[in-house]
Amino acid sequence: MGDCCQSCMARIPYATLIATLMCLLGVGIFCGTMYRGASLTVIMMDQVFHLRLIWIEAVQMIFVTIAAAMAALGFMILFVGFLATGATRHKVYRAWRSRVGGRISCAVLMGLTYLLNFVWTLILCFLVVCTFIFTMFWNMCSSVEHSRSCIDLTQFHFMFPANTKQEDMKICETYEIKAFCKDGVENAEVMFILATLATLLVILSLVHYLMCLSANYAHIRDHEKFQELQEIQNLNELEYSATSKDRF
Repeated sequence: MGDCCQSCMARIPYATLIATLMCLLGVGIFCGTMYRGASLTVIMMDQVFHLRLIWIEAVQMIFVTIAAAMAALGFMILFVGFLATGATRHKVYRAWRSRVGGRISCAVLMGLTYLLNFVWTLILCFLVVCTFIFTMFWNMCSSVEHSRSCIDLTQFHFMFPANTKQEDMKICETYEIKAFCKDGVENAEVMFILATLATLLVILSLVHYLMCLSANYAHIRDHEKFQELQEIQNLNELEYSATSKDRF
């Protein structure tokens, strides 16, 4: 029983498993917080500025697609990690074709992971900008609570349609200030901060994936040399045993 447990434990790719858990956790938090943050932004823009952001719904569907794609990628890399770990590698990559296929799969996944790392870095930059803007909104809301004045968003005119008047970029009504600050900015800022931290976790998991895939590629490549050495050793043992029988 103990030997069986040790054999099973030796077949688990712990580094890839940890990276997969980090990736799933980060992607889950990112998609959940961004979906909620986008919904809050749509409600705020509708109640305060009477603007309908129809394209936000398409962005929310993109978040769901990202979650499914990253989960599929994580499980594929984990599957390759299981195949290239411990005694499983000696059974699976015994033939020449299987070793070539394993090396190609690792190389393709490494390239895909590298591209995704670049994409998630761009997403991180975008979230940093969004978090900075909402932090400025929250500071403006805090100053309005003390001065009882209007919230002037004319410096953020690039966020509004081109035909929006400057008067429409000012929030003076009490219920609009509450909808903008308490219901919108305060909750959305928390969502964007969590999404930024989740993106950092996803980028870290992708870096771990690159290291694990590089190690698996090297293991599969070196396994061919190990196989040849093993065959040479077995041949030498057979020749030695045959020579010993001839002597006696």
